[in-house]
Amino acid sequence: MRRRPSLQHRIALGMLGYIVLLSVVVLAFGWMVNERAEALVWRSLLETEMEYFARHADDEDWRPRDSDLLEFFVAGPDADGALPAGLAHLPPGLHDEVAVDGREIVALVRDTGGQRLLLALDITEFERSERELALTLLLSSLLVVLSLGLVVLWGIGRLLRPLRELAQRIGLLQPDAAGQRVAMPAHASAELVVIVDALNAYLGRHDQFVERERHFIDSASHELRTPVSVIAGASELALEAAMPAPARVQVQRIQRTARNVEQLIEMLLVLAKDPARLARNSDRIELDQLLVEIADDHRHLCGEKALQLRVLASEPCEVVAPMGIVQAAVGNLLRNAIENSDSGEITLGLHPGAVVVIEDPGHGMSPEQISAIYARQARGDGRGGGGIGLDLITRICAHLGWGLRIAPRADRNGTRATLDLGIAAGGNC
Repeated sequence: MRRRPSLQHRIALGMLGYIVLLSVVVLAFGWMVNERAEALVWRSLLETEMEYFARHADDEDWRPRDSDLLEFFVAGPDADGALPAGLAHLPPGLHDEVAVDGREIVALVRDTGGQRLLLALDITEFERSERELALTLLLSSLLVVLSLGLVVLWGIGRLLRPLRELAQRIGLLQPDAAGQRVAMPAHASAELVVIVDALNAYLGRHDQFVERERHFIDSASHELRTPVSVIAGASELALEAAMPAPARVQVQRIQRTARNVEQLIEMLLVLAKDPARLARNSDRIELDQLLVEIADDHRHLCGEKALQLRVLASEPCEVVAPMGIVQAAVGNLLRNAIENSDSGEITLGLHPGAVVVIEDPGHGMSPEQISAIYARQARGDGRGGGGIGLDLITRICAHLGWGLRIAPRADRNGTRATLDLGIAAGGNC
């Protein structure tokens, strides 16, 4: 499963992105302001100098006093050669950062009185200093961004520490323990206090709900089992007495129904209990011997059909599980196999790893028809001779961590039901 980024990293990345974007905007705006201010300074400076030089340009005895950085040129309309080669092509106006012989020049060109005046200022050193300053500002900005990022990450870590502590304390809550409350983390914010109070209020309501459910389960376990036990016991006593054959058939039906109801109650109560609690109250079962007993209890269902029920030989296997649930699950899968077969042989086997496999010959139907029948049984429809639906058995298996799979046999004749009790298996399976 892909690991999700933490809230701390998301906030830190968002803040870092904001800082980087703000820094880029500030640097870009600073660069634009600098270029604009630089252009204004050059224009003001060169315009002032140009006015001075222009007043004396017509004086034949006057010669401009050029410096190392500032040079003045005068050329007639047909005397472009008097201008430096790198500047002769420039139109009137201010031209910044013109490369001439490895130097950077800012030039002001003016046409007046049939002459072209050009004032050139060498800004090579200025531009070098400007680049060094820009690099320094860039490195400083990166350092500031990195420093702020670390500070933000540290600050967010401290801000979210109470939230992490709360999450850890919630993770330590036990679903089967009563009276649990979440302690308030140190330095909790007002919002976190609201969350903790709401969570503790929920835990209180949850305790009350669980207590009501527990009382209901205990009451239902007693109140439902008692009358069913009475019915089962009375039917057994009645069968020991002499009675007409039709009445005996009805009493036997009552007895089978009472047993089915007992199994149903047992399964429903199992669904209402936590698997860990069930594990503590489970039985040690010799599964290989129990399968033989279950098969013997169901052989009478094959009497009216040309069916043989055979238990395959297997190695001893011990599992730790609720006895009644194992009997009900295997018994109902076996009953379903008998009810959906007409002739042939049904096998009940125990494979390594506490895997119970029941194979039946079926009605000679296609896999699609078999799937349709089992789907109806899973919904509780058409259960023929009685028993518990596959839907309830499937839920019981999922609740206890067992595996249940029903599929056509390898030869596509009949059905193969696989009940995997490996999670409850002992070391000898």
